Amino acid sequence: MSLVVLGGGRIGGSSHPNQTPFPLSHSHSSTLSPIQLLKPFFPALSFHRLVSSFPPKNLTISERNSSVLRAQNIDYKSEKQRSLESMDSKKDSTELNRELYLDIEPYSTGFLKVSDLHTIYWEQSGNPNGHPVVFLHGGPGGGTSPNNRKFFDPAFYRIILFDQRGAGKSTPHACLVENTTWDLVNDIEKLREHLQIPEWQVFGGSWGSTLALAYSQSHPEKVTGLVLRGIFLLRKKEIDWFYEGGAAAIFPDAWESFRDLIPDNERGCFIEAYHKRLNSDDKDIQNAAAKAWTKWEMMTAHLHPNEENIKKGDDDMFSLAFARIENHYFVNKGFFPTDSFLLDNVEKIKHINTVIVQGRYDVCCPMMSAWDLHRAWPEAELIVVPDAGHSANEPGIAAELVAANEKLKSIIKGNAC
Repeated sequence: MSLVVLGGGRIGGSSHPNQTPFPLSHSHSSTLSPIQLLKPFFPALSFHRLVSSFPPKNLTISERNSSVLRAQNIDYKSEKQRSLESMDSKKDSTELNRELYLDIEPYSTGFLKVSDLHTIYWEQSGNPNGHPVVFLHGGPGGGTSPNNRKFFDPAFYRIILFDQRGAGKSTPHACLVENTTWDLVNDIEKLREHLQIPEWQVFGGSWGSTLALAYSQSHPEKVTGLVLRGIFLLRKKEIDWFYEGGAAAIFPDAWESFRDLIPDNERGCFIEAYHKRLNSDDKDIQNAAAKAWTKWEMMTAHLHPNEENIKKGDDDMFSLAFARIENHYFVNKGFFPTDSFLLDNVEKIKHINTVIVQGRYDVCCPMMSAWDLHRAWPEAELIVVPDAGHSANEPGIAAELVAANEKLKSIIKGNAC
C-alpha cells in the first residue's frame, strides 16, 4: 500500500520553515517547529523520516517492504481533480468523488437492549438493499449526528449509525457501569445480528478508529473494509501528550482553563484529578469538570477554531457524557491488556482493504499514531491531509473520507462483477 501526502505549501501563509503553523495565542508565536514541539513527548519516534517531507511537498510517497522512502514529484491538482493510487497498487488511478452527499433522513430507527442496564439507539439511512456500513463515533461518549450520514453514497450504502453506551440517545445517559471497549465490541455484533447483516464495512474516526480496530481484530470475518480517521491507539504517550501538557505547547490559551480547574497539588496527573471530579457526588463539581474537559478538546479539534464546535462544551448533557465516558476509558487504559495491544494484533486484519485519513496538524491525535499504524500495516493506505487538524468536518479531511468510501465502493462493485 502507499502513503499519499496531498497538496503542498505551508499552513496559514507562513513562509519561515521553522515557524509553527499553529497560533499559540493571539499574541504569541514560537520559533519551534511542530517536530521540535513533539519530540520531548515522543523521543522514540523516528522524526528524521518526517522532517524530509515537512512542510509537505507535492509528493506521493510509496512504502514498500523497505526502510527507504521513495518520492516522486507530481503536478499539483485541485481537490476535485486529484486522484489516489488504486488499492491494488496499480499505476493507474481512478477519479473519485470528494463532495459530501446531501442531507438524508433515516428510513428506520430503534433501540436495542444490549444488557440488563444498557439500551443503545440505532438508525438506518440510504439504500435498504445497499452495502452495509457502520459508523463508529468518537469520544468515547461523543454520540452521532445527522452530518455523519453525508460521508456515504446513499444510493450505494445502507448506512448504520448508533450511539455507544451512555452517549447520545442511548440510556442510561453518561453511565460508566458495564461500559468498556469489549462491551462496545459485543454491542456492535449484537446490532449486526439484530439488523440481519452478514458482514459490513466499518468507518471510525478518533476513538471510533480505536473501536474499529478492536472490533475488526475481534471479528475480522465480518468486516469488508475499513475507513479510519485521526488514529488513536490509546497508548500512554498519546494520553500524556493531550492531557498532561504536551498539546499545551500549541494551545496554551485553551490549556489554561483546563489546567486552572485543578489545584497545584493535583496537577501531577490531570486524568486522575478530573476523574475524581467527574465522579463527584456534587453535581455542580461534575458539571464544571465536564465543561472544562469538553471545551479543551473542542478548542483543539480544528486547525482553525470552530465556534460551533466549541459551544458543545456549554451543553450540560453532551459535556457530561463526553467527559465522564472519555475519562473513564482513559483512566482504565482503554481496557486493553497492553499498551501496544492494537498494534500487536494488526496481523489479524492485514487482509482487509483499508484507508487511513490523517490530518497533518492533528493536535488531539498526533500523526505519529497513524504513522506507527502505517509502519505496522503497510498494506493499508495512509492519506495525509496537509492543511487539516483532527475534525472529520474539516474540508480536506471530509473530502478524503468521502473518497475513501468511494474507493471501497469501487472495489465492492468490482468484486460483484
